[in-house]
Amino acid sequence: MVNASSGPEWLRWRTAAERALYGPEGFFRRPEGPAGHFRTSVHASPRYAEAVAELLRRVDTALGRPAELALVDMGAGRGELLTGVLAALDGEAAQDAARGAVPDATASGPDEATAAVPGTAPYAASDAAAAVGSATGLVARLRLCAVERAARPDGLDPRVEWLAAPPEGVQGLLFANEWLDNVPVDIAETGPDGVPRYVLVAPDGTERPGPPVDGADADWLARWWPLDEAAGPGARAEIGRPRDEAWAAAVRCLRAGLAVAVDYAHTRATRPPFGTLTGFREGREVRPVPDGSCDLTAHVALDACATAGHEAVEEGGGPSGGPPHRLTQRDALRALGVTGRRPPLALASRDPVGYVRALAAAGAAAELTDPAGLGAFGWLLQPVGTGCRDLGRNLCQGLHQDSGQGLHQDPDEGLRQAPATTPAKTQAETPPRRPPETLVP
Repeated sequence: MVNASSGPEWLRWRTAAERALYGPEGFFRRPEGPAGHFRTSVHASPRYAEAVAELLRRVDTALGRPAELALVDMGAGRGELLTGVLAALDGEAAQDAARGAVPDATASGPDEATAAVPGTAPYAASDAAAAVGSATGLVARLRLCAVERAARPDGLDPRVEWLAAPPEGVQGLLFANEWLDNVPVDIAETGPDGVPRYVLVAPDGTERPGPPVDGADADWLARWWPLDEAAGPGARAEIGRPRDEAWAAAVRCLRAGLAVAVDYAHTRATRPPFGTLTGFREGREVRPVPDGSCDLTAHVALDACATAGHEAVEEGGGPSGGPPHRLTQRDALRALGVTGRRPPLALASRDPVGYVRALAAAGAAAELTDPAGLGAFGWLLQPVGTGCRDLGRNLCQGLHQDSGQGLHQDPDEGLRQAPATTPAKTQAETPPRRPPETLVP
């Protein structure tokens, strides 16, 4: 916006990005959707949705298979993740039906004669439990919620609810894949006088210094991303307070279950000195310009979000789910059964088609778990309630017998990550959003 008398409109980055991404003509409201410009794990392979389906099953078991199990997808895009999870579960349900191994949980159940005697054929109590826990039973109890500001896409499965905000008081799995990095934040930069100031931006991406950072934003910087004398002039930080608040609000929507955030991230020990704000358009990384023409994204201070989510659970008054856990996507997916292990060569002669299929699946898994690519993304797991208290820890223990992967409170540093097999990534090491293959030159 340009005023003929006063020149361009100068805004703080949070306000400018909010308008550019989510306004009436915002980037995320465009008809092609995010997938037309960049590629996430959801788009890379159906094995990602299969892993989320596996995690959903584990949450279901931990919660005792409730009558209604919610899967809430934050920042759902065009519903690709929920569509993939449904495809995985529907496929398993079809296999169950073809084998005839598990009774249908949607059937009317036992008649009065057999219901009175546990274990009586044809519908024993153990059969009923198996039915509820089967893929068919899980789909029958599943509530799918896509949380997204854009309009519902045509052709989306009618079982998916399309919501502007997450439902409250649900039990299940809340999953936020590359959502937090698109929660707009203000940018701070240290001037020659050593004072951190808000960065103001014009619609064409031109920047200039604004007023000093103050209030809650200054408190957040001091705790999580200090711009002190050691940082020097020109040091920048993305003030992640709005993301902390967004994550805490999302976690509060769960009555019981597990909240998971997946994003490219850093911790206080590895903050990039000049920030990470960038843009994406048509498969290419571009200069960030808040005019609605490109994605605007910055890496997430996931340790700060972890503290905010944990505090939200503790302040909720219900049973504590325990501390959050953080691990890399590589470790998380491997714990959920996704590995890039090649099939044995013997399979090629015994079942050539099966070998090719297994080889393709291994290639897709290798991309998702590549420690120099998507596998370096951070997974933050916040249990809510006692049912899922051990779920995150068990995922970590499956990979690290010393169970030292969790995040623990520290009076000086908030949350501290214990050593992991995959080191924390700096800005230079952490991969950007993956562009669509068709758009890469």
